[in-house]
Amino acid sequence: MTDVPALRRGLAVLRVLAARPGPISAAAIARELDLPRSTTYHLLAELEAAGFVVHLAAERRYGLGIAAFELGSAYLRHDPLERLAAPLLRKLADRVGHTAQLGVLHGNELLYLVKERPSAPETLVTDVGVRLPAHLPASGLVLLAHLPHAHVRALYPRSFVTRTGRGPTSPAELRQALAAVRSRGWAVEDGQVTADFASVAHAVFDHNGRPLASVAVTFRHVCETGCTRTWPDLAQEAAATAAALTRQVGGKPPPT
Repeated sequence: MTDVPALRRGLAVLRVLAARPGPISAAAIARELDLPRSTTYHLLAELEAAGFVVHLAAERRYGLGIAAFELGSAYLRHDPLERLAAPLLRKLADRVGHTAQLGVLHGNELLYLVKERPSAPETLVTDVGVRLPAHLPASGLVLLAHLPHAHVRALYPRSFVTRTGRGPTSPAELRQALAAVRSRGWAVEDGQVTADFASVAHAVFDHNGRPLASVAVTFRHVCETGCTRTWPDLAQEAAATAAALTRQVGGKPPPT
């Protein structure tokens, strides 16, 4: 293979992986692209070395790697998404009287792109450009909950950090937290990022029904031991804003 055809084939492999709901075998990729298996394995090895593909050896399948998500997040940090989101978040903050934020995944971190405060703002640690471990804020949890399980495993092989002593500290606890998000329909965190503050978040989706960004509402809430409140009224407001942004970017929610 010369360099240019190899690049085109490598991009074709990434498009195939991006179009599937989960990891697939090298044989399936070879069939879809009408490539020799040896060529397919060579391309996958190069993409894996660069971080764009992850090999799930136990399943004998391949999925998108962390570098692919980072590349997508880099695109999202440009003006279009932020400009579309800002007026929607301003209205959300005014309606609920709390801070509204837009976040995107960057590897296993949550990056805040937009922050809109109400007329009487509350002091928060989060701000535009701030990154947090994605498994702690509701904004990150709701995005992780909509990723394939294999991708979450790749992002979190074993290392977990906490800020306040609350939040998942192991892969098993993270799986449990993400299952609760999927069952409920929105993410909740209580004091996992900042003591005496809680947040709820809904996902924004792209044209393939994949998580693109998250809309969160953060508010003051004092609970010494961590309560079980889920704030459905605030979650409904965040959901309406997330749905509006999904429509504006030409996205669609995933099948239920």
